[in-house]
Amino acid sequence: MPSSALMTDLYELTMLAGYYEHGMCEHPASFDLFFRKNPFHGGYAVFAGLEPVLRYLEELHFTETDLAYLESLNLFKTGFLDYLKKFHFRCTVTAPPEGTVVFANEPLVTVEGSLAEAQLVETAMLNILNFQTLIATKAARIQQAAGEGVVVEFGLRRAHGPNGGLSVSRAAYIGGVRSTSNTWAGQVFGIPVKGTHAHSWVMAFSTELDAFRAYAEVFPDSAILLVDTYDTLLSGIPNAIRVAKELRAKGHELRGIRLDSGDLAYLSRQARNIFDKEGFPAVRIVASNELDEHVISSIRDDGGKVDIYGVGTELATAGGPGGGALGGVYKLVSFDGQPRMKTTSDITKATLPGIKSLFRLLDSDGRFLQDVICCKGEQVEAGVTVFDPVNPSRHITVPECQVTDLRSKVMEQGRVIADLPGLDDSADRCAHQLKCLPEGTLRLKNPHLYKVSISPGLHHLRRQLMDRYSR
Repeated sequence: MPSSALMTDLYELTMLAGYYEHGMCEHPASFDLFFRKNPFHGGYAVFAGLEPVLRYLEELHFTETDLAYLESLNLFKTGFLDYLKKFHFRCTVTAPPEGTVVFANEPLVTVEGSLAEAQLVETAMLNILNFQTLIATKAARIQQAAGEGVVVEFGLRRAHGPNGGLSVSRAAYIGGVRSTSNTWAGQVFGIPVKGTHAHSWVMAFSTELDAFRAYAEVFPDSAILLVDTYDTLLSGIPNAIRVAKELRAKGHELRGIRLDSGDLAYLSRQARNIFDKEGFPAVRIVASNELDEHVISSIRDDGGKVDIYGVGTELATAGGPGGGALGGVYKLVSFDGQPRMKTTSDITKATLPGIKSLFRLLDSDGRFLQDVICCKGEQVEAGVTVFDPVNPSRHITVPECQVTDLRSKVMEQGRVIADLPGLDDSADRCAHQLKCLPEGTLRLKNPHLYKVSISPGLHHLRRQLMDRYSR
């Protein structure tokens, strides 16, 4: 996980140097972190990465080595470098718990403090939260597609570097993929680790049967045999059946087989029929090979009998339409106690001004109705008119409902003040909240668009500032 104060874009430091020269470093400022579009053309995102962000912020400081490097750039004056020697993060951070289901344009994290401190952390926060939120969302989509099937994260070899691999395992767990092939993640985070063997194991022996027997001898109670090295139906499965019978004769049971190529729906159906007919209904069928939520959904629609899905590349790289990166941004919303906003001819790129609250409205059964973004101190209640943030001419009236604040202060004066949930709690939160979404929100294609509105006060403030800036 990141620990260097230099994990930042150069422009953060040049802006800080400018603030320093103009005496602005200690002016109060607030920034919001949010994203503009739900990833994967989907209906939601899963917030993840908060704990790594907070640990980074607590430890943030410039070492002598950092300062020597900055001096070598010949960009910064001695006075500014002396200022950085004493730099520490002392801001207040407000955020939802990890595992919270969130949506586009909502202020996820708000940082309040001095301009210099709140500005410097932009890049690192976006780096951590964008990626882990993206991966947690992808994992949730994949697990939803798998239904009652188990998903194992196989992504380390395709992840974006070692820390990327760790981040994938952590975020995927929050999204609902609760096991990994990454033994380092198992050590660091306590995530259950799972795995089988590669084709090279089979090819290292004279025959496939010899390879299966050798593996089962070493792991008699946990053997999962990869059956597609030569021919799945004519060789792999018959040899796995033979080894399963030999294991049973010795008081053990074959755990499963893995399919890594071919028509996975057809092969899994055939494998299930064969193993059931031979008296091995408990043998699990594992499938891998460039799986994602769409492929898994197709396998299930085609009557596939897969019990466990090993998902690697598409999960670790957040592949697929609308994936690859979460477009999270970090924008100034208040300076010297006055609201600030970015205005543009494209209202979808305009920001929401001021320090805000984020409320979720629930019906009597606890199902989510919509979210409302308000000015700080403003409340939401039945009968209030709220507005579409992208098309203000569209508005609705808040019905009788429960109202809950999605965020809370998690850091004050640069120190964590909240009891941060463990990974299991975050994953449970995600699973529960996904069940509370309106019907259709989880659809992989053309999902229901969950309503995110702005309050009357925020609507009025934004119009005021847009009118002022236009003049």
